[in-house]
Amino acid sequence: MALTNPEELIQPSGPPRTVSVLGATGSVGCNTVDLLARNRERFEVVALTANTNVGLLAEQARLLQPQTAIIGDPDRRDDLADALSGTAIEVMAGAEAIIEAAGRPADIVIAAIVGAAGLRPTLAASRQGTIVAIANKECLVCAGDLVMAEVERSGATLLPVDSEHNAIFQVFETANASEVERLILTASGGPFRTWTKDQMAAATPAQAVAHPNWDMGRKISVDSATLMNKGLELIEAAYLFPVPAENIEILVHPQSVVHSMVAYVDGSVLAQLGAPDMRTPIAYTLSWPQRMAAPTNRLDLAEIGQLSFEKPDLEKFPALSLARAALMRGNGSTAVLNAANEVAVASFLAENIGFLDIAAVVEETLGAVSARPIGALDDFNSLDAEARRTAQSLVKSRF
Repeated sequence: MALTNPEELIQPSGPPRTVSVLGATGSVGCNTVDLLARNRERFEVVALTANTNVGLLAEQARLLQPQTAIIGDPDRRDDLADALSGTAIEVMAGAEAIIEAAGRPADIVIAAIVGAAGLRPTLAASRQGTIVAIANKECLVCAGDLVMAEVERSGATLLPVDSEHNAIFQVFETANASEVERLILTASGGPFRTWTKDQMAAATPAQAVAHPNWDMGRKISVDSATLMNKGLELIEAAYLFPVPAENIEILVHPQSVVHSMVAYVDGSVLAQLGAPDMRTPIAYTLSWPQRMAAPTNRLDLAEIGQLSFEKPDLEKFPALSLARAALMRGNGSTAVLNAANEVAVASFLAENIGFLDIAAVVEETLGAVSARPIGALDDFNSLDAEARRTAQSLVKSRF
């Protein structure tokens, strides 16, 4: 089940909570490391993983002294070993080593590996029946049925790290789930909210990654610019919370102060507010069911003065409609959506296609690939590979 009784969990006043961070050198990972370093007495680190960034991983490992540090690129193992020489930290390398580390006993695993690459480690973490703090929405988008089935079998607790889902989690009355009328996910609108389609057609990668409010990685920043990120979050919310997909709404909120809302049948709407800083939801996840101090800017509503909201422009940002349609279609369609989007975003960042081509490639891939149910990991791997081949072919046709 996604939500567990808080009384069953280790309390901050007890022994230090053991933590593994998968994807430690990414945006969420770095924010997590910052919080762990500020609360050394409350946490012991089991494992830190990264894909290729040996230098930063070694710096983090020397700071937090985990039991093990794992680099995904097997050719960089010796580099990591050299960087950590003189320490007692175990050094490992390769994709299988990351999966093995994800399954090592820990009170909480921060699953922050970006993209479909995070699926197998997240499944491994779930199998140990621990708290899995999921910052990788693609896992649920790609294979939500598989992940949720594993969580149910193992008795793991799945906690959302994304600011929107974490906000909902904070104000969602689990015991009264039947009284929830709607979930309202807020979106900043990204850097192109006020641009025309002609302007967006000429947008550069540098412009697309310049998010107005959040400091995020390049891929997620582009997803925010297309609003695909919100589409992926819509799919994630449908798995995390017992609310029908048609009752999950998207609302553009440029100030990024109201992170999401839950509307109840009596007309009440509960919202979680805060400064746009990922350390707030990460801190809540690390310390749940209590709270811990986070070094974030404190919200000053008088200084902000005004909060505004608007409906998303689905004509300018078709990714939202594509994501909702894929969710409603089911049968692996969201896995196709995610694979095509990852290929298209990478191609845009490499300046091989234009900004508006991202959604076009995703739409054409969805039309070309016959989705099918994902009952096992091999089913996902096959469908994901087919969707990526199709998307890559469509990208090449635009060169």
